Formats: sequence, C-alpha cells, structure tokens
Amino acid sequence: MHESVAESSHISKIHYASTKQQNGVHEFHHEKVLSVTGDGILQSPDFPNTYPRNTVIVWRLVAVTESSRIQLTFDPRFGLEDAEDGICKYDYVEVEEPVGGIVLGRWCGSEMVPGPQVSKGNQILIRFVSDEYFPSDPGFCIRYSLLQQRPSEPEATAVMPAWMQSVDALSEAVAGFSTMEEVMKYLEPDRWQVDMDDLYKPTWQVVGKSFFHQKKSRGVVDLNLLREEVRLYSCTPRNFSVSLREELKRTDAIFWPSCLLVKRCGGNCACCSHNCYDCQCSPTKVAKKYHEVLMLKHRAGGRGLQKTLTDVLLEHHEECSCVCKNDSD
Repeated sequence: MHESVAESSHISKIHYASTKQQNGVHEFHHEKVLSVTGDGILQSPDFPNTYPRNTVIVWRLVAVTESSRIQLTFDPRFGLEDAEDGICKYDYVEVEEPVGGIVLGRWCGSEMVPGPQVSKGNQILIRFVSDEYFPSDPGFCIRYSLLQQRPSEPEATAVMPAWMQSVDALSEAVAGFSTMEEVMKYLEPDRWQVDMDDLYKPTWQVVGKSFFHQKKSRGVVDLNLLREEVRLYSCTPRNFSVSLREELKRTDAIFWPSCLLVKRCGGNCACCSHNCYDCQCSPTKVAKKYHEVLMLKHRAGGRGLQKTLTDVLLEHHEECSCVCKNDSD
C-alpha cells in the first residue's frame, strides 16, 4: 500500500475497501479522515513519480475547531493524465465541500497548476482518481494549513475564480455590474487593465458596426384628435428590454450588458374591428440591427475565459398594426 500523507495532524480513522471490478481489474479505494491541527502535506502515491493505476483515494480534512478554515495550496509540480474534449474524465484530483456536495474544482493534465482553495466550513474533501490507462508523473502534492477565524469577525467567503464558475453563475454575477471596468476587474483582478487595452486595440476587426436607420417620416393625415391618440398609443413600437442569452439562444456564452433595449410592438387592439374576435398587435415592418457587446466564453479545457467585443444581430419592429386573427382562422 502506498503511503501518501505526511502531516502535523493525525489520521483519526481510515476506511479501506476493494471496490468494483472492471475489465478484470480491481480498483483500490480507501478514505482517510485527517484531524488537522496545523500545516501538513498530502500527495498522490509515489509522488513525484508515476502514480499507480486504478486508484481512488479520498481525504477528508477536518479542522479541530468549528471556526477554523482549511486552505489548500498545490505544489507547482503537477501532472495527471490529460483531459479529453476539455473534460477531466480519467485521472484527476478534485476538491469538494462536504456540506452540500459542491465541487470547488476538478483538475488534470499539466498545463496549469490549480490555484489555492479555501473551505467554507471546517471540513474539506480531496478526491484522487486514476483509471487503468496512461498514468502520468509527477502526480500532485497539496500543502494544507489552518486559517483561524475570530468569532467576532464575519466568516470569510471563498471566492471561486471567474473562469471556474458555471455559465449560469458567471452570467448572474456580471449582470450586477454597471460598468465595463467593474466587469473586467471581477474577471481578472490582477490584469484587468491589460485585458481592457487588448479589447480596444486598433488592430481589432469588428464586422457589422452598429447602425440604426432613421424612422421613416409619415405624411400629415387629417384625423380626429381622439382617433389619433388611439392610433399613437395603442399598437406601436415600444422599448422592450431583452436578455441576450435568451434572445440569441446562446447558453454557452455570457454577454455584457446582459440585456439591451429593442423596439417591439406593444399595446392593445380593443378597437380593431367589430367583427374580429382576436385582434393582435403585430409588426408590419421589421429591421435587423447590430449591437456591440462584450462576450465571455470558457476556453477549451476549462482554463480561463475568452473575452471579445462582438456584434449581435437583434430584431427591431419599426411599424406595427392591429391584425385580426379570428377564432375561425
């Protein structure tokens, strides 16, 4: 059995189990519960050499006091089997919050060393998995330490890096900012000014710059004043806010601003016709117009965010009319 823990804490209990058999190979699976009293190290078996195949190890780190938090720092020497299609499917190490089962991150490959992780409570899980193919070296080594919390101070909340958040969570976060600078600071606190400069470099080639046609002027018509007010304020193009992700059906991207104003037909058609059972306010003239926005997408492999200025094409209703759609239609 490989010894993979060296720490200033002690192992309070260890569960060993021979788990499922697949393709004639038994996976080796055990869980270690560590009572953390100070700094320590845990690592993949045989680190920094090639780790064994068909291994599942779970470390449950438990701080001695409820107010303590556990910080994990990865050694720069990091290397596991590469991801497939940007997903760590085979060999990986992941960090999980025991309460709620929230996975803070899963990592593999060797291109990037995982960043520091901090538990929200006094426990944290670390899971290492390897399959029967292509073990790599050096594996991983994690140093853990205690962060003491003063009872009188509010507990620090661990902020997950923007590129590690889901599309939905990141979309909700950036929607709350009122300026481009705030968005970029949130995405890249250390290099946001560089990213801003990159966005506005003169070498950028943006297709379909935003433009808007002036509304076509109408001729003077002699109508009764009350009838004119009905025509003007019943069924007309009006400002509507639309969610870009919903409007463009782009669940893989985040836009800022997340919503834009467009002209859409609105109002009622109560005076459409005495013989009409269903009268609806419908567009009679539609125009497609470009709007420039910031688009964010997760990079292939799940490491970092791609930031681009792009033009999105949205539908505007320029003229509207009450259209009769009888029940018999």
